[in-house]
Amino acid sequence: MFKVRQTLRVMVVDDSAFMRKFIGDIIRGDKELELVGTARDGYDALKKRKVLQPDVITMDVDMPYLNGLETLRQLMQEHPIPVVMVSSLTREGSEITIEALSGGAVDFVTKPAILKGESAAGIKIELPQKIKTAARARLDYYGTSERKLHAPAPLPQPVMVQDMGEISSSPRNIVAIGASTGGPRALDVVFRHLPEWLPAAFFITQHMPVGFTESLSQRLDRISGLQVKEAKGGERIREGEAYVAPGGYHLVVNKTGNTMLSSAPPVQYVRPSVDVMMDALAEQFGKVVIGVILTGMGRDGAAGMSRIKEKGGRIIVQDPASAVIDSMPQTVIKNEKVDMVVPLEQIGMSITRLLHS
Repeated sequence: MFKVRQTLRVMVVDDSAFMRKFIGDIIRGDKELELVGTARDGYDALKKRKVLQPDVITMDVDMPYLNGLETLRQLMQEHPIPVVMVSSLTREGSEITIEALSGGAVDFVTKPAILKGESAAGIKIELPQKIKTAARARLDYYGTSERKLHAPAPLPQPVMVQDMGEISSSPRNIVAIGASTGGPRALDVVFRHLPEWLPAAFFITQHMPVGFTESLSQRLDRISGLQVKEAKGGERIREGEAYVAPGGYHLVVNKTGNTMLSSAPPVQYVRPSVDVMMDALAEQFGKVVIGVILTGMGRDGAAGMSRIKEKGGRIIVQDPASAVIDSMPQTVIKNEKVDMVVPLEQIGMSITRLLHS
């Protein structure tokens, strides 16, 4: 009888000796984790990975010779493995991190949070949790958005037009999308499938800290026919535009049909919250809301999707079998009668068809 491994094997990749020791000490301090080795750069990591055979890798974003993004790409091409990126809060760092998350990394932590003395206690909890979550990740769908994707052919007119009550000149439809762990990759796939002519405004809450949602918005804007922007508050909601909740704020709407940012306390330990966004949209726009839940850890979005359904809206859930982490989709499926459960690569087309039904 073989012996069942009781710990997760972790390799730390960072060009800083201080960071290798700091992260290594955190890993050694968790009885469920085992530090099997470290690497000083991407080339060193690719070589040692074959020998050490870790279950999860923590990867510095900014390294000489071969940076974290290029190293990640080679790892994913050779043999996918869960990776947690270690990012700086610089503009370049956030852009590379978003590229990495869209390219296969499961999650990330920020170096400033690690380096600040007052954050040491928090990071000792956050990093091991993210490593353990990453170890559960399903990586077999990570190749999807690298293929050339095409938006579905235009569907017959007329498009759906609904009575918006008090709000004049409002979008005919609202699409509210929630995601967490694995979300940037999933959003990448969904937005590549969306045509630019959709009669709807899109709202997106992706669990992400301050400093990274702008880079996420810019990436989605580049790959999509929609105009995607990080919400600043006060924007007039328009069809063909998508608004991303900024890190640290809930994204809601007011009665005049404008976006609004809220610094109300976190809900289910997160801010921005999918539930807060969806509840506000369901209350304001009612039956013209389409709710979409993608991959993620936890249950954020389940209550919001129920609220959308109560108001007569429709809901789409990513098939858990295609999710990097299936907790959020599974929770919605268990709690609510959903309209559609579809694989990741079919969500964009499913949204399009509902908007023209």
